[in-house]
Amino acid sequence: MRTSFKIGTIIGIPVKLHITFLLILPVFAFVFATTEPPLGFAGTPSGLMVYALSLITTILLFVCVLLHEAGHSYIAKGYGVEIRDITLLLFGGVSSMEEIPRVPSQELKMAFAGPFVSFVIGVTLLALNVLVSSSVAGYSDTSIFLMLNILGSINIVLALFNLLPAFPMDGGRLLRAWYAKRMSYVKATHYAASFGKLFAFLMGIIGLFFNPWLILIAFFVYIGASEEDRSTTITVLLERYSVKDIMTADVVSVSPDINVEDLSKLMFEKKHLGYPVVKGNSLKGIVTFTDIRNILPHERYAKLVSDIMISDVISVSPQDPASEAFKVMTRNNIGRVLVMDKGELVGILSRSDLMRAMTLLNE
Repeated sequence: MRTSFKIGTIIGIPVKLHITFLLILPVFAFVFATTEPPLGFAGTPSGLMVYALSLITTILLFVCVLLHEAGHSYIAKGYGVEIRDITLLLFGGVSSMEEIPRVPSQELKMAFAGPFVSFVIGVTLLALNVLVSSSVAGYSDTSIFLMLNILGSINIVLALFNLLPAFPMDGGRLLRAWYAKRMSYVKATHYAASFGKLFAFLMGIIGLFFNPWLILIAFFVYIGASEEDRSTTITVLLERYSVKDIMTADVVSVSPDINVEDLSKLMFEKKHLGYPVVKGNSLKGIVTFTDIRNILPHERYAKLVSDIMISDVISVSPQDPASEAFKVMTRNNIGRVLVMDKGELVGILSRSDLMRAMTLLNE
């Protein structure tokens, strides 16, 4: 099932809409419709007009979020970073970048660009309201004034919130860039992530006494900081090695003509959860434990590997950095990749292989 849909492009970058955005859209509209001014439309016009204004304001708010992400992406593209897409999600937007720049000055500019865009939008809308109000009588009583006031205020709050020094907010990246001028990139990430975790812990404590929503935000911040610390450490350490240093060269393959029951027995015997599917000298696909787990036991004798295998094989080269294989697995949400050299299968690399290598490297 597709979870994201392309709705357009901005500065040459595909813009996608995640299905969670469609869930939050009516929620935000309802909040705006039932909140008193100056941050809502309750009691202003009557009937369906309140909800129409609230829906328009919600859509414009997410356009502002899109511009925030476009600010990050514009600077990143200038430094040669590939941006796959910008996706609007339940809690905002995210730019899918190949890799964050590791030059501190570049990361600092890229991280600051998003909050700067939000701040400029907020100040511009509020200033426009003040300017028009001073020259047009009764303008401050209109729905347009209220809408611009809401959007301007929220954009300034968005800019300030994103400057908090904690991952995954932009402030966490600004803090890492500051640390990275003084120490290694891994250590800078660890210090910035630790600060973010402490910040999340304090936010959670405050939330217990004042606002339960802060607990949810604190959890989000803590997980984001932990994941950034983990993924950065893995990526940097694995860059020192190539795929051929870690892969399994003695590849066990299966035929597309065996049934699923025999495959499950082979998995139990060999203790591997993924196998390339080969017929003769030709690679046909890959089959994993995930592919057989939903097949009912009484159907496994009738089903062949060719019926459940994945034909669209994702592969890497033995000369690629091991960190690149890790990114490929993460990006495609898979547990292993095949290693191909000039069209020939020469190995297989699993997430377990990478984690085992990480353990040894840490030791």
